[in-house]
Amino acid sequence: MTERVAIESRRQVYKGFFQLEEVVLRHERLDGTMSAPMSRLNLDRGDGAAIVLHDPQRQVITLVRQFRYPTWEKGPGWTVELVAGMVEAGRDPADVARAEAREEAGYDTRELRSLGSFYLTPGGSSERIFLYYAAVDQSMRVAEGGGLAHEGEDIEIVEMSEQEAWQALDEQHIVDAKTLVGLMWLRGRQFC
Repeated sequence: MTERVAIESRRQVYKGFFQLEEVVLRHERLDGTMSAPMSRLNLDRGDGAAIVLHDPQRQVITLVRQFRYPTWEKGPGWTVELVAGMVEAGRDPADVARAEAREEAGYDTRELRSLGSFYLTPGGSSERIFLYYAAVDQSMRVAEGGGLAHEGEDIEIVEMSEQEAWQALDEQHIVDAKTLVGLMWLRGRQFC
């Protein structure tokens, strides 16, 4: 089904690390008529790539812990997450996932399995995450990791056993959406 969308106006409200756009639009309604004009904001942060780094032999998942200011006032401030990074224009998300695995966790990943892509908050942001899985082992650990200092990264590498990760999920200690999706996918694979 192809729904019609009519953009009546666009205005860039902010342009910096993020971009904020205000759009007045009308869209085709379920009954086939066009909606009244409505104003919507879109936070454009760009796309991201994330990777589930899993050592199936040791039954260990490699995550990272870093400070995230937007979570500080309402939550932990320091979050445990999948390795991830922003996809700059013209870059392949899989290449970004590989580069981030090396920069943040020290792993040289060989084969990636695509787990798909998804929007984090489609009601207000266009950010999309491309999610990958990589089976790793200790021979693939080729660098120290910890992120890039010139990008202001201060990253702790966190290795969790599968059971510790499942417990962190069950006890709601994982608060990052891409990490929830990746860990739930991995846990689901064990019970298939």
